[in-house]
Amino acid sequence: MNKAIDISVLDGVIKRTIETVETSKTQIFDIAENARQHGNSLKFELHELRQEISKVIQKVDALELAYRKSRNKLVLVSRNFHMYTEEDIRVAYEEASRIQVELSIYRERENNLKRRRNDLERQLRTLEETIVRAEKLVSQMGVVLGYLTGDLSKIGEALESAKQHQLMGLKVIQAQEEERKRVAREIHDGPAQSMANVVLRSEIVERMLKNERILEAQMELHELKEMVRLSLADVRRIIFDLRPMALDDLGLVPTLQKYIQTCEERIQSSIDLVVFGVEPPLRSSVKAAIFRLVQECLNNVEKHAGATTVQVKLEFVQDSLSLVVKDDGVGFDLEKRMANGNSFGLLGMRERVQLLEGSVELQSAPGEGTKVIFQIPIKL
Repeated sequence: MNKAIDISVLDGVIKRTIETVETSKTQIFDIAENARQHGNSLKFELHELRQEISKVIQKVDALELAYRKSRNKLVLVSRNFHMYTEEDIRVAYEEASRIQVELSIYRERENNLKRRRNDLERQLRTLEETIVRAEKLVSQMGVVLGYLTGDLSKIGEALESAKQHQLMGLKVIQAQEEERKRVAREIHDGPAQSMANVVLRSEIVERMLKNERILEAQMELHELKEMVRLSLADVRRIIFDLRPMALDDLGLVPTLQKYIQTCEERIQSSIDLVVFGVEPPLRSSVKAAIFRLVQECLNNVEKHAGATTVQVKLEFVQDSLSLVVKDDGVGFDLEKRMANGNSFGLLGMRERVQLLEGSVELQSAPGEGTKVIFQIPIKL
């Protein structure tokens, strides 16, 4: 009876904690979003300000030149006063004074504009730091929230099995949050920034059209079209990384060929795909799992191996599938890596392969590259 009461109390504490974390996560996200919107406004203002500064600087240069000429003329008139009338001398003096006053005004305006520009740039840097900190906090909140709503929400079962699965569960959630953060960062740094730039430049085009600067507006629209095209390509690449639709449309082998071609361009390594046998009709989950295994291996090659050549061998044999990924990179001490607990990537692959009732073997040594061998049964 006491045990049930304790579990009930723990469940209540966890539920209240989850609600608090969810609220805090939303508030932090709102802070980041507001900072981002304010930053876009500041960028637009900064763009306009820089254009105005450029025009003022040109005006100051022109006035300085005009002032030097007027001073020279005044000196000439003063030295040769017998050749000029009093009216000529007065006009020369007034012209030099007028230009001097105008030059002083524009110099002061230039200094004020530059101070405003420097202030905007400082504000932008502060906002960007705020956004980075807020996104980091949101990610950390996501890890905590995922952990609380996962294993710990079933407190009765967690009390019996947490010792064995708690660490792995947390690492899986961390990996999910890292993936979400990676996707969010790609969207923020790619399409989101491009769209913000499109909004900014479309406002510039609108102003150009109002001022009948048609040719400049056409050039700006041409650049806008190219920017949107590149943003669309970024979105398609992100979607492909999340879930390649070609897996269901074309099959496993063509999708791997396309992905490997993209990897070659990105990591600048030679990657060969060798296929033996004919690809049988595979379940969607199996195709997705095999694709993710190849993706994880190539990600490890990109991040850690420093390899120049990689071979991906896929072999279909009756009711089984063999997948081998081999590189000529730096390799590592497998026993030391396992002892230090730095083998989460391998653990993740093993978990994925176990779901398919398969096996995985890793072979590596310092200076001798790495070889990963997967054996997966095929259930038609």
